[in-house]
Amino acid sequence: MKSAFYPHKLRRVAEQLNPLRGGTALAAVLALSACNMAPKYEQPPLPVPASLSARAGEPVVATEASLAFAQAQTWIQDAQLREVVALALSHNRDLRVAVENIEKARAQYGITRADLLPTVNAQAQGSRSRTAADLSSTGRASVVNQFTAQLGFTSYEIDFWGRVRNLNEAALQAFLQSEDNQRNVQIALVADVSNAWLTLAADKARLQLAKDTLAGREKSYELTKRIFDIGSTTGLVLAQNLSTVETARGDVAAFTSQADRSRNALQLLVGGVVPERLMPRDSTLTMPGREAAALLPSPEGLSSELLLQRPDLQAAEHNLRGMNANIGAARAAMFPTISLTSSVGTGSTELNGLFGSDNSTWSFIPQIRLPIFDGGRSRAGVQVAEANQRIAMAQYDKAVQTAFKEVADVLADRAQWNERLRAQESMVQATQKAFDLSDARFKAGADNYLTVLDAQRSLYAAQQTLLTLRLGEQVNRVTLWKALGGREAASQS
Repeated sequence: MKSAFYPHKLRRVAEQLNPLRGGTALAAVLALSACNMAPKYEQPPLPVPASLSARAGEPVVATEASLAFAQAQTWIQDAQLREVVALALSHNRDLRVAVENIEKARAQYGITRADLLPTVNAQAQGSRSRTAADLSSTGRASVVNQFTAQLGFTSYEIDFWGRVRNLNEAALQAFLQSEDNQRNVQIALVADVSNAWLTLAADKARLQLAKDTLAGREKSYELTKRIFDIGSTTGLVLAQNLSTVETARGDVAAFTSQADRSRNALQLLVGGVVPERLMPRDSTLTMPGREAAALLPSPEGLSSELLLQRPDLQAAEHNLRGMNANIGAARAAMFPTISLTSSVGTGSTELNGLFGSDNSTWSFIPQIRLPIFDGGRSRAGVQVAEANQRIAMAQYDKAVQTAFKEVADVLADRAQWNERLRAQESMVQATQKAFDLSDARFKAGADNYLTVLDAQRSLYAAQQTLLTLRLGEQVNRVTLWKALGGREAASQS
């Protein structure tokens, strides 16, 4: 029966364990040591266009899941902005890091969860040794073979005091915290992309205003030059008029550069080249009733407990729960530890007799470890865990207070935005009228050109301020959505 189950080839394998037989075993060890389980490294391709131009390169494409999420954000009213948000959700590197951190925390939780169960290992061992004649009890040299096969577990801790369970709970809370951190990064990304897109729209509007102003001043300069050529005005007026042209030309250059920088900032957030069709128009902030971000219902009067829905606060609470579980693990380390080591197997001096009758082996080794004196290490471990818990509590309280302040600040600004916009719009109308009147008086010879210059500068500054306020009002709407944890106030009532 044994010879049928173990052919002579197995005998030759056993004989090859002898290091004196042609170095076969050594060659096998060297062959196995040449294995490398690491994946082959390949330098990743550059995630940027081949040329140093923000407009070069192949535009990125959004995934279906990102498009679905972006389309669900009803507070984003501009279809172009929704698609840009979808691109960012698909390609932003910070969001990718947050997602991979979830996978890392999930795997770490799997490691600690495995400690709740015994680890079973299978082991097979073969040895061949020669005893010299002078060392042998029989006075003759002898060769001894020994083969064993075992199945068992080593140092499995019986969790009487909950040390392993608390460590498992701490790992679970770390995993849940990573999920909330990912949600928080996602919300911040949507807000940042929206603000960057709106900022680019404002810069393009400022650039267009500067271009229109330059064109108007160039026409005025040409007219003044013709008047100067016929001797109807002075060289001072001509020089003053030219200074306004050059000032506007400098503004065009400055706003062109600023718009390019804003484009670069947007594409960094997106993680790739944004298609030109999705870029904001220069009239995005100046079209009444077509705001990119909707005005969310005011959450005033609602309970502050609604702030607990913010993912950053939920992440802070999971961190607090994890620190609390660590206290339990540290306290359990001060109590006796009971562990078990057990195995069952078989052994023989012949390979073909390894699984024969009466060759079974077993062992059962319970062990108890009672800490008596460790120099205060265990007690200090408890104190560290308790200090970490108090730190986490303070961080949680600070996160709640910060969230409350953010919402309160947004609402404080929001209450005055309509009044500020109406006042600035009236200011633009008034300065426009003042400029028209002063220009007419100058052309009629009733006033000097300094009055025109002052009115012209005041109008230009008022128009720029109005664009800044319109951008600020839109950013306030985005910030309110972010401060509420990515939830519209209407959905919380």
